[in-house]
Amino acid sequence: MSELRQWPVQLHLLPPTAPFLRDADLLLAADCAAFSSGDFHSRYLKDHALAIACPKLDDPAGYVEKLAGMIKEGGIRSITVLTMQVPCCRGLEQLARLAIQIAGRALPMRRVVLSLEGQPLLDQEEEAPQTGPRT
Repeated sequence: MSELRQWPVQLHLLPPTAPFLRDADLLLAADCAAFSSGDFHSRYLKDHALAIACPKLDDPAGYVEKLAGMIKEGGIRSITVLTMQVPCCRGLEQLARLAIQIAGRALPMRRVVLSLEGQPLLDQEEEAPQTGPRT
């Protein structure tokens, strides 16, 4: 059964102040991740708002600002970044870290990296990082 709670899901289309973001845990997933993980809905999406993006194929201009707005104005309380082990996915984690910094809110972040077969290679919870506007 689907665990999807909202529409749209593309980061590019999500309004930063959408009601479904208020007090939500956000799953920021690479486009390919859901297709590699057979238990994506039950293991990662359950109880999360969803934003999907591809740092290689999408134009990332504006993504950092959009994520920062979702953190600062939208009221999300945590971010899980779900990527694949391929090099093109690394940019998604960097976008999330920069957005947290720009938003100026301490926010816990979980990093999950999947193998090409959809198995977790890394699943790491991180303390809320120190934040503050960039100078």
